Amino acid sequence: MVNLEWLNTFTTFARTMNFMRASEELHLSQPAVHLQVQKLQDALGVPLYRRDGRRLVLTEEGRRAAAFGVEMHERSGEFLAALHGVPVLEPVVLCAGEGAFLYVLGPAIGQFVKEGAVPLRLLTLDGPGTIDAVQRGAAHLGVAVLQGPVDGLQSQVLTEVEQVVVMPKHHRLASKRAVALSDLDGEALIVPPPGRPLRVTLEQALVRAGARWRVAVEAGGWEPMMHFASLGMGLAVVNACCRLPKGLIARPLRELPCVTYHLLHRPNLARGAGAALKKTLLEHRNAWVAGVKK
Repeated sequence: MVNLEWLNTFTTFARTMNFMRASEELHLSQPAVHLQVQKLQDALGVPLYRRDGRRLVLTEEGRRAAAFGVEMHERSGEFLAALHGVPVLEPVVLCAGEGAFLYVLGPAIGQFVKEGAVPLRLLTLDGPGTIDAVQRGAAHLGVAVLQGPVDGLQSQVLTEVEQVVVMPKHHRLASKRAVALSDLDGEALIVPPPGRPLRVTLEQALVRAGARWRVAVEAGGWEPMMHFASLGMGLAVVNACCRLPKGLIARPLRELPCVTYHLLHRPNLARGAGAALKKTLLEHRNAWVAGVKK
């Protein structure tokens, strides 16, 4: 039998990944939090976290234990709410990147909030951070671009988004209906920092096309990239869901693959507010298209 007090302490630690913050939330001393986490580890017979440089990270067993702890806490809350005939106050948590929240998920989020069944909490994290948050129970659902299957999570395609080149309306390529990679030969491009998925994909594709180019600006995020493009510093490759600043136009870059957003959740998401949010997200999976056409 799992000691629920130890499990609750570990779940709080797993959400914060910081013993000091966990002790403040739980109103316990740090040694007491350490002791309870250690007791849970000993009882389960597996390591729940490890040190990675200066950071603490959960092991695979730790993520599973944290997700189980969150599930137990939520089910207890649902039981008590039903017992006393009051609404569930715990928020349902959705995690995604800034761009997905800005341009893809807005209609679904608006509909879910309008229905007002439960509060909604949004966490803004990159792809790996989103996967980790769902795995350890810090988020009920996540939206991310995946490179392959994710251990312990279920996923399904939410939507696919074409990639486009954005440029000022007076640019030489603006008269084209679509842009080829070879058309970018000699251009200055606004690109993400080295190692980012878009940067890697774009660099490899341009090499295959024999297109020579140079970095105008390295910028993280679609908003800064489009801003610098509107200032005439270079062209930027972004997702077609982005709403363009005044003075810019977008042209399809069909030699690059579409960006596929996946909806992620733990296998036990079959009921409650998390399931309701999933349903709303899927019902509005392509609603972003109407926003781009406005």
